[in-house]
Amino acid sequence: MIQCLIIDDEQPAINIIAAYVEKVPYLKLVATTTDPLEGLSLINEKDIDLIFLDIQMPGLTGLEFVKAINGKCKVIFTTAYSQYALDGFDLDIIDYLLKPVPFTRFLKATQKAKEIIDAQTSPKAGAHEDFIIIQGDSKGKLIKVEINEIDYIEGMRNYVAIICGDRKLLSLMNMKDLEESLSSKQFIRVHKSFIVPIANIAAVDGNAIILKRNNKAEIILGNVYRPAFLEMMRSRMIH
Repeated sequence: MIQCLIIDDEQPAINIIAAYVEKVPYLKLVATTTDPLEGLSLINEKDIDLIFLDIQMPGLTGLEFVKAINGKCKVIFTTAYSQYALDGFDLDIIDYLLKPVPFTRFLKATQKAKEIIDAQTSPKAGAHEDFIIIQGDSKGKLIKVEINEIDYIEGMRNYVAIICGDRKLLSLMNMKDLEESLSSKQFIRVHKSFIVPIANIAAVDGNAIILKRNNKAEIILGNVYRPAFLEMMRSRMIH
């Protein structure tokens, strides 16, 4: 079952998409909101797989919202404005629906979302709660990496380096593919070149992230990833 969130500053538009979700057996509506900032909180509070997201909203546009969540959920844009289509696909959204949205077009978009989400959650993806399997730096070489041993991950041109204490494991893959195979509850991308385990974050000092293990590593918090990172930190802050 795909857990869905609808974000639109117009309640009538929410009502239409909500009615469509109710008709599709593999979709489940978890929440709706007219406030995109509340939507950010809902993503951290609830288990959301797919967002139906308007683009032109006060406070935070849909484009800014997608950048802020940094791939935590899949997104289908629902908007009355076609000029944002190219920007949307540059952000790797699943589909772009123009209002008024016909149900047949909605169904086609959700079927595409289901295929993508099913593929990523399949056991064949290579990711497990306690370990991952990566392709090594030579053909036919596979490496099992224990999740709790990873200090951080660094992108290095055509491959990634997984740092585990004194070991640097090289894999011929890109950061985006590796990020998608890791649990968003355990890892967060903080820079175009860095992914870190949330449990290994000791402190944040300006743009520097200090790790519990490997605390000499120079991990930089990138501007693109800052909003989602800070929102994750705030959600865990004791008040």
